[in-house]
Amino acid sequence: MLPFVIAGLAAGAVLLIAIGVAMSGGSGGVSSRLERYASARGQESSDGDEEKESVVMAGLSRVMETQDLSARPSTELARADLKLRPAEFVAFWIACPFVFVAFAFIVGFVIPTLQNPIALALIFAVGAYFPRFYLRFRQGRRLRAFGQQLPDTITLLANSLRAGSSFLQGIELVTREARPPISEEFEHVVREMALGVALQPALNNLARRVASEDLELMVTAINIQSQVGGNLATVLDSIAYTIRERIRIQGEIQTLTAMQRYSGYVITLLPVGLAGILFLISPTYIVPMLQRPPEIFGLPTGMIFFGIGLISMGVGYLLIRRIVDIKV
Repeated sequence: MLPFVIAGLAAGAVLLIAIGVAMSGGSGGVSSRLERYASARGQESSDGDEEKESVVMAGLSRVMETQDLSARPSTELARADLKLRPAEFVAFWIACPFVFVAFAFIVGFVIPTLQNPIALALIFAVGAYFPRFYLRFRQGRRLRAFGQQLPDTITLLANSLRAGSSFLQGIELVTREARPPISEEFEHVVREMALGVALQPALNNLARRVASEDLELMVTAINIQSQVGGNLATVLDSIAYTIRERIRIQGEIQTLTAMQRYSGYVITLLPVGLAGILFLISPTYIVPMLQRPPEIFGLPTGMIFFGIGLISMGVGYLLIRRIVDIKV
């Protein structure tokens, strides 16, 4: 039965990855090429690197670019600061669940429970989700670092404008004085403008790559000021003060709701963790849940109650997150 289970999991993984790539598609063409040339990776790449690319990667890249499927993955990878091409990430996504299953199967010679088809199916699901989780984790960490540096960067821009510098000179000053990731993103803006992109589209591309509400506020203020005029330095100072206050209030909210958030984590993960430990220590303790009779609607009663428990825990976790998720 194990070969059939592995074959079915493999077919399901390929189908899920194909659906994910199709749903991630966006407008490509000229904009995706401009993204590559404006990025540091695009400048460092050469024809020799393309020749060294494997046939599989080259074919996958060609298919994604032909179907305009690489624009959205490129943006997601840029937000996470992963130096990978969309085709490389998709290949890693496809291979990851099989690597997890192979590693678990090898460890199964020491812990025989891991060679159980149910355990392998769960590990396969975890491996299929892991690349997406890692991508979101990198994006969140980079976005938090960007948000912490943004008020000081806006103040630096305002001071450079007061000193008589142009806005472009202020951006170049940020690329020299600031730290990553904010210096890298503003350097991307400078490269785009050097390629002929106007200031407003370059800033809009910056806001699209970073996906920060505070940055969108700054970009909107700059775009409005360029059309109606006014003292941009004063506007930037007001925005920097607003962002600092928002960060302070968010920190206080995180502190006040920490107990409730971690209570939700414990209540949700504790039963699942205990079930997993019991399954590893004594598989015969869990096996009766899969047996029938008794059965309800043709399924083992234990599986029905197990599913009801998972749904209840999921609903409780979502309610707790909704309660403690206070917008500022």
